[in-house]
Parts: sequence; structure tokens; C-alpha cells
Amino acid sequence: MTERRVAPRLGEFLRARRARVRPEDHGMPAGTRRTPGLRREEVAMLAGISTDYYVRLEQGRDRHPSQQVVQALAEALLLEDEASAYLRGLAEPGPSQRSRRTRHQEYASPGLVSLMDAWPRTPALVYGRYMDLLAANTLGEALFSWLGEETNLLRAIFLMPPARAFYRDWARIGEGCVAALRAANIDPDDPRLVELVGELCVNSPEFARLWGRQEVRAKTAEIKRLTHPDVGELSLRFENLTVPSAPGQHLVVYHAEPGSREDHALALLGSYAATPAGDSHASRRQDLAAEDGPAAEKGIR
Repeated sequence: MTERRVAPRLGEFLRARRARVRPEDHGMPAGTRRTPGLRREEVAMLAGISTDYYVRLEQGRDRHPSQQVVQALAEALLLEDEASAYLRGLAEPGPSQRSRRTRHQEYASPGLVSLMDAWPRTPALVYGRYMDLLAANTLGEALFSWLGEETNLLRAIFLMPPARAFYRDWARIGEGCVAALRAANIDPDDPRLVELVGELCVNSPEFARLWGRQEVRAKTAEIKRLTHPDVGELSLRFENLTVPSAPGQHLVVYHAEPGSREDHALALLGSYAATPAGDSHASRRQDLAAEDGPAAEKGIR
């Protein structure tokens, strides 16, 4: 990220987050306000800086807020840890952010793929920094069969109609995915991110609205309520694990309580996946791996 671009991005983030803090959250009277959120002078007061200096930050006329100022702003805007880290990254971009412009194609390691393949009754996926699907085991493929040839989860969620039937809590899922995309990509000028966000903003008003909220939040464990076209409604525990050997990658595991209806449904889905059609799909994965070597692990569709 060049210095020229830092301040505008920082200002966008500050304005969006300021609008979401209520005066009551800081014990101040709400009064009559033409716009939601705190006033600039209120943020400045809470952060212990001058109003003029804060205005310069929002307008992009100051490019080097100190660490102390950034921390004070994070507290004034009631930012949680991930959003605070994102703010620090915008204010002080380092070589790690700039180097993302030349990052090589992401792929799941063969060892991780083998590990997932050893879980015949547990759907598992690996996705990357931009929510590209990098790998899935057989049951994971069966659970997400509605994706077809699409390999990016964000494009699928916001641009594919089947997503709204699959995710019974589609709005919450979409909001969480957008926040997770921002959390994984501190450099907003990363060309891959710019391309993806631009495509989604043009084609999905819901995505554009959520992206403008400047939410920053990684995915965590929760219950996902799904409706699969073959086995019906499922409530599955969702675990999202980072992959230490591949920063930005996540191993996602879905599981059901042993003996539950969902457990039996997953077993049934696994039996469908083990049919000759499923075997053909597995063979296709093996053929791709044989042709492309390690690069084939980047995706398995």
C-alpha cells in the first residue's frame, strides 16, 4: 500500500465506525442529531486529541497517527481486538501488507488434504485469505454440492440463489463472511481483494452495504443451520481453525452430535457420495493432482 492511499482508507474506516457508536455507549446524552453516531468533536474528546487533528485524519490530511493516538481512537470507537488490529494496519502499513501484491497462488498442503480425507463422517473444507475454496474432503464436497463449479465462497453466498436456500440464516452468514474477509486482508489495495470486492459490490447490493459497514471479525465456532437438497434440514457445529503453516488459510469442520438426526443425515449423505458418481468425482480429483502436482491442491472442484 502506498503512502498516498493510506490516509483515505483510514478516513473511510474512522467515519464508518464513528457512525456506529451511540453517545449513550459513552454515557453521553443523545440529544437531537441529524446523523447517527458520535460527532467528530466527541471522538476527539474521548481520544484526547484536538478536533482539528481528528478531522485531518478523517479527511486524509494526516498520514502518520502515532500508536498512542491509534489506540486512543480504538477505545473511543469501542473497537474489539480484531478491528483494533485492522485500524493499526491501516495507520501503519508495513512490508507484510505491501508484499501481498505479489503473493503466490494459495493451495492447501497435501498433508492437510490427507488429514481431511481420513475423516469419512466429518465434512471438512479449507479456504484461503479471499475465501477461495482450496480443498474439501468427500463429505465436505457432498455437503456443498450446490456450489457446482464455483470456488469462491463469497461469490457463491452473494451471487448464487441456492445459497439462500442452503443457509437458513443467510443474512447472518453473509454479514459474518464480509467481516471475516476484511479481517483477513488489512491491505485494502491488494489487487486480488480489489477485484473480488469490486465484482461483488457491482453485482450484490447486500455485499456493497455490508462492505461499507467496515466490520472486522474473524469466523468463530457456532451452530450453522443448513438445508441440504438431499438430506433436508441440518444443525451442525461449525469449527473454524487457523492453519499455522499457511497464514490466512482456515480449516473448517462441521460435525454433529453422535447418534443425532444430523449424524444419521451426514452418514446418509456420505453413502450418496460413495456411489459410482461420487467415485468418478474422486477420480477426477486424483487425475488433477497427477497432472498438476502440488498446485492441484489449490482446489478440488
